[in-house]
Amino acid sequence: MDQKLLKSIGMLVGLTLGAGILGIPYVFAKAGFFTGLLILLLLGIVTIIINLYTAEVTLSTKGIHQLSGYAEKYLGRKGKFLMGLTMIISAYGAMIAYLLGIGEAVSTIFNIPSLYVILLFFILLSYAVLRGIRLIEILELGINCGVITVLVVIMLLSLRGISLQNFSAFHPSLVFLPFGVILFALAGAAAIPDMRMELDKDKKKLKKAIILGTIIPLVLYILFATVIVGVTGTETTAIATIGLGNTLGSYMIILGNIFAAFAMATSFLLMALALLWTYNYDYKFKKGLAWALTVFVPLFIILIGFHDFIEALALTGSIAGGLQGILIVLMHRKAQKNPERKPEFSIKNNIVLSSFIIVIYTMGMLYAIYAVF
Repeated sequence: MDQKLLKSIGMLVGLTLGAGILGIPYVFAKAGFFTGLLILLLLGIVTIIINLYTAEVTLSTKGIHQLSGYAEKYLGRKGKFLMGLTMIISAYGAMIAYLLGIGEAVSTIFNIPSLYVILLFFILLSYAVLRGIRLIEILELGINCGVITVLVVIMLLSLRGISLQNFSAFHPSLVFLPFGVILFALAGAAAIPDMRMELDKDKKKLKKAIILGTIIPLVLYILFATVIVGVTGTETTAIATIGLGNTLGSYMIILGNIFAAFAMATSFLLMALALLWTYNYDYKFKKGLAWALTVFVPLFIILIGFHDFIEALALTGSIAGGLQGILIVLMHRKAQKNPERKPEFSIKNNIVLSSFIIVIYTMGMLYAIYAVF
C-alpha cells in the first residue's frame, strides 16, 4: 500500500477515531449493549454511503473547496449557509468535547485540575494547527499508530474481566440514546476534501481509502464497546477509560487515559484544520483570523462553564451531523445531474435509499431536541 494512500486513510481514521469512542460504551451500557450495537451497525453502513457520496461530489467538481464550498455550488447560498453552519457547530462541538475529555483523562492520571491540562493541550494543539497540514500529517501518522496499538493492548488486558451478565441489560426508554454519540463518533466527511488533495494524482484510490478509513474505526468501536461494557457493565463512565481504570486498577488508569488523551488530540488537529480551511478557502478570511476563530472559540465556551462531555457529543452528532448528512445526500443528487468533471467513481443515488438516510438523520435530530427540552 503506497504512502499517499496510507496518509489518506490515516486522515479519515484520525478525524473519526476521537472522543466518540470513549462515549460509545456509556450509551451502550445505558440503552442496552445489543441495542447500541444494532444502531452502530446501521449508522456505520449509512456513514460509508455518505462518505462515498461526499467523495463523488468532490471528484465531480473543479477546484479546491471544503464542504460549505461544495454546498454553494450545488445547493446555492442557502446550502452554503446551512453546510457552513453544520461545519462550524460540528467542529466547535467536537473540539469542546476533545478538550474536556483530554482535561478529564489526564487529570485522572496526575491528579491535577483539568483546567490546567486543557490550557496546556490547547497551546500545543493550537500551535500544530497554525503550522498547517505538513506538521499535522507527521503527527497524525505517528499518533494514529500509537492510538490503535494502545487500544488493542487495553482490550487484550481487559478480556479477563469480561462478565457475560453485563451484556443482558435492556432499557426501552433509552433506545435512542446512543444515536447522537454514535453519529458523532462516525462523522468524518470533513476530512474527505483533504483526502482528495492528498491523492491528487491518484484519485481512483479515494474510494478504497474511504471504505477502509470508515470500516477501521467501526470495527474498533465494536471491539472497544464489547470489552468496556463486558468489564464495567452498569459502572461504565462517560469517559470509558476512567471507569475501566476504576475497575481494573492503577495500571489501566494510566494506560487507558493516555490512550484517551492521544485519541482526542489527533481528532482535534484534523477537525480544527478542516474548520480553519473552511474559514480560509470558503469564507475568504485571512489565515491568522481563521486560525484565531478556529481555536479560541471552543476554549472560551469551556472557560465560561460548559463541561458536559456526553451532551457535547450527543448534540453535535445528532443536530450538526444529521443536518450535514441530509445536505450531502442533496448535494450528491445535484452533482450527478450537473457535474463539472467526470468523477473517478460514481455511486448510484437511489431515491429509496436517499429517503431512508434522510429519515434516519431527521429522527436523530428530533430525538436530540426532545431530550434537551
